[in-house]
Amino acid sequence: MFHLVRGLYNNWNKKEYYSILILGLDNAGKTTYLETLKKEFSLPSKSLEKIAPTVGQNVAQIPMDDKGCVLKFWDVGGQESLRSMWSEYYHQCHGIIFVVDSTDRSRIDEWSEVLRSIIMDEEVEGVPVLMLANKQDKSDTMEIQDIKQIFNKIAEHLSARDSRVLPVSALTGDGVKESTEWMIVRLKRNIESRPPIYK
Repeated sequence: MFHLVRGLYNNWNKKEYYSILILGLDNAGKTTYLETLKKEFSLPSKSLEKIAPTVGQNVAQIPMDDKGCVLKFWDVGGQESLRSMWSEYYHQCHGIIFVVDSTDRSRIDEWSEVLRSIIMDEEVEGVPVLMLANKQDKSDTMEIQDIKQIFNKIAEHLSARDSRVLPVSALTGDGVKESTEWMIVRLKRNIESRPPIYK
């Protein structure tokens, strides 16, 4: 009887686990975003002053108790030599956050091409894509409307998939929590296409 009750209890208390990829060019602020996100949810995080370029990946699990789910973030290095690894994660991800340095006008063409290649990969079909226009705390950022125009041209390939551009500052935390809330709504809406793992 005890085992039956425990089994029922465990089933009722299973949580949904979603994997989210954080992608973008090197120096876009991906790791800063992840560390700030951890801090926003009262988890231990690295000092933002001590963040070095990611070689490989950083992984963090953030429980969303009020939503009954856990988000597992994969922050994957953005250097050109590491981007070939990204596709290995596509089939198991539930959402993609693409971070852009909105002060770096010299790399617009590069991030546009990189984002296009992600979206065109068939393993990403049906996955919500959120672009974060990062470094909004700086005075020399591109206008968010200009970034949206570039994104919207690429997003034409997304068919009915959820996609959006949001302004954030990973350094100050502005917009970071809101970006997570946007993603959770889309993950749950997309549950039939990409079901979570239950644990």
